[in-house]
Order: sequence, then C-alpha cells, then structure tokens
Amino acid sequence: EFRRVLFRSMGANEDLNFLLTNRIPRITLTHFIGWFSKRRHPWVRDASIAIWKLFADLDLNEAKKTSFDSLHDCFIRELKDGARPIHPDSHVFTSPCDGIIGAMGRVEDGKLYQAKGFPYTLNDLLGESVTKTPWVDGLYLTIRITSSMYHRFHAPFDGRLTRVKYFSGDTWNVNPVALARVEKLFCKNERALLNLEIGPKAYPVALVPVAAVLVASIRLHAIDTLLHTRYKGPNDIACQASFVKGEELGWFEHGSTILVFVPKAFEFLPSLTTGQNIRMGQGLFRLP
Repeated sequence: EFRRVLFRSMGANEDLNFLLTNRIPRITLTHFIGWFSKRRHPWVRDASIAIWKLFADLDLNEAKKTSFDSLHDCFIRELKDGARPIHPDSHVFTSPCDGIIGAMGRVEDGKLYQAKGFPYTLNDLLGESVTKTPWVDGLYLTIRITSSMYHRFHAPFDGRLTRVKYFSGDTWNVNPVALARVEKLFCKNERALLNLEIGPKAYPVALVPVAAVLVASIRLHAIDTLLHTRYKGPNDIACQASFVKGEELGWFEHGSTILVFVPKAFEFLPSLTTGQNIRMGQGLFRLP
C-alpha cells in the first residue's frame, strides 16, 4: 500500500512539474526572466539569489567573484583558476561543460534517443541542408546543465570552430520529465550547431547547445552576436576560430543542454554511465 501511494505521489509531482514548466507562455516568460535577471538593484539581486539558493543546490564557493552585479551576473559566473582540471591525456576528448549525462550511445543510421522510447533523427535536429555523414553511425552524448551549475562551455580538444548554424525555436523545459513526454523536444527548441575540427587529423565533431525555458540566449566568443529568440539572422555563419583543449567557447545565459556528436571511430571511456554527474574537463571519448 505504501509503495502504491509513493508511486502515485511521484506521478502527481511529475505532472505538476510538467504543467508548471511547460503549460505556460514559455517564450514570453523567458524574455521577462532575461530582462529581470539583469536588474542591478541590490534588493532585487540579493532577493533573487537568496530564492535561487532556497530552491536549488547553488554553490558559489568555486566562483571567481565573491559578489555579483545581478542575478544574470551570478548565472554566467566564471570559476576560480584551476577549479576544473583538464584531462591530460592527449588522446582523450573532454566534456565541454558541467552537467548530467542524460543519454548516450551510437547513432543508428541517423537515429538516436532523447529518452527511452523517444527517438529523433539527425535530420530532425540539424535539417536537410547540413552534412551529417560523420555522425550517421557515430557516437552521441547528451549533457544537461541544471540551473545551479556552471553555465560556460569549453573546447573539448585542440582544434577550430568552422561554422555556426542557428535554429530558432521554442523554449520547452529539457528536464527528464519533459524529455519523456514531448517527442523530438531538442528539435523543437532554439539551438545552435557548432561545427568543430579537432586534432591533427581534423576529426569532424559537433556540439549542439540547446536552449530551454527561462534560458534562450547563447553567447559564443567566436562571433560577435548574441543568439536568442529575437535574433533575425544570418543563421549560417562561417568562421575560423582556433582554440586549445579547455579554452572557453561561450556560455548559456542561464543553463540548458549540450548534445555532443563524434565520428564512429571514437570510443566512450568505460567509466561513463547515464545519470552520472560530470565536470568540464573530464574525459568522455578516446580518439582513434
């Protein structure tokens, strides 16, 4: 009887979570939070951060700054030097961000999964015009960044960024509750494709930052443009930005998800599992 009540309660909580974060004017609320979070009034800032700490596991001990100008300033905080050691192995591809592994596996003839029983395709995610040959049978990994985590993302290996393609979209929540209910969710949300070439053999790798409710802005150092739901283009931006392993590439305004795609010759490191917490600089794949 206790188990039935417990499972019924868990289901009700999931329903409430889904309703509160998705059955709302998502884009309007996201725009409002984007504006509100930049208010620099001390009372607004302090109250906002205090409420955030109350509802999330927010740890600011690793932050480079000890005080913040606004809630937004706290969201996009930098970390102290050395807070994220980079895996030293020259054949290991590292995590671009802090987060939780939501899904991982092999792309099967262009198909992969956001959650069990919820497939989508590379064409759904990236469109028909993008060359996806390197990843059709490659490996993928989904990293979810929760609201209290470090929100900047970094280069997973030495290489260069050759192209950024922006996809305007919605701002569905990307938590596990929504991923188990909304088909092709990542393909509906605002996102960007970052085409990377890494290592001396210029292996083609893709990072796909996906925005979500309350967070619909992506900042990249390589282009002098803030990508957000009101952005009018151009949507396909060529660039030649070199970077070294661990170098900062950009940040989410708040937090969301990064999808990682690598060629089939790469291998997962054996220690990785779904649901695992990982940190930027931790090893993910071994290069051939």
